[in-house]
Amino acid sequence: MILLFYVWMCLIFGTTFLAIKLGVDAGASPFFSAGLRFFGAGALLFLLIRIKERVPLALLLSRDLFLIGTGLTFGTFATLYWAEQFVSSGTAAVLSATAPMMILGMQTFGLKQKMQPSAIVGCAVGIIGVFLLILPNLSLSMNAHWLSGCFAIILGQVFYAGGTLYARRSKETAVSPIALNAVQMMHGGLLLFVLSFFTENGQLSSLSQPVFLLSLLYLTVVGSMIGHTLYYYLVTKTNPVFPSTWLYISPLIAVMAGFLFYGEELSRMTLIGSITIIAGTILVNAEALKSLARKRILARKPY
Repeated sequence: MILLFYVWMCLIFGTTFLAIKLGVDAGASPFFSAGLRFFGAGALLFLLIRIKERVPLALLLSRDLFLIGTGLTFGTFATLYWAEQFVSSGTAAVLSATAPMMILGMQTFGLKQKMQPSAIVGCAVGIIGVFLLILPNLSLSMNAHWLSGCFAIILGQVFYAGGTLYARRSKETAVSPIALNAVQMMHGGLLLFVLSFFTENGQLSSLSQPVFLLSLLYLTVVGSMIGHTLYYYLVTKTNPVFPSTWLYISPLIAVMAGFLFYGEELSRMTLIGSITIIAGTILVNAEALKSLARKRILARKPY
């Protein structure tokens, strides 16, 4: 059952990038549609978990969860949704896999934690992968919006890293981590609505298009509610490292999904750059993966 849930989670997270692309290409305002997704998913999850476990309403006023939502949801997905107007869903997914490198960089230069040699190599490999992915499109006739989209996604991973590290240090506790995730999504969703109010014209007519509605439904229910619930279930039943390995698998799923179902270009250099970035991500987390493997081996030894 654990393996089945893990595969399901990877498929969900791998296909959400294409679902975002479909919604944005349908003409929906990126910030407003992202706000609908996350506030809606967060509110539904919080309502369900409150009925089941009676989590306190005071959680909605948590300063820590507001700051976590600013990083994990608002900063990460405002940039991603905006960027997918110009960048393919596969490229967006691969660039999003740089998040562990951003976390490592913040731990090293911000929190003054020592970086393992394998992590240093992993960061170098990941940076090379980003250049391999972007360089073929750098020319005198390059699309400035495409390049801006790539850098926006990378900036979004800085927000993600900050939110992740703050969440680890937060003293906020609740009956269920799902409730914490629901509240931070609501805060992030509200901030996305505010950003949309000041920067977008609305384009409410596009919200009635079937493609956008299906995209929103998939992202809200399957992506945010089921996907994240599976992630937290796997964290509680295994450990924090194993579920996070979706970052090594889902980007390739996203690249293939965009190529097979949406006709996105899949050049040799794109594939090489994607694999290089994922290899760098694995190296960055090499010590954590080794620790996980040792624990599993010890758990199987008879005593």
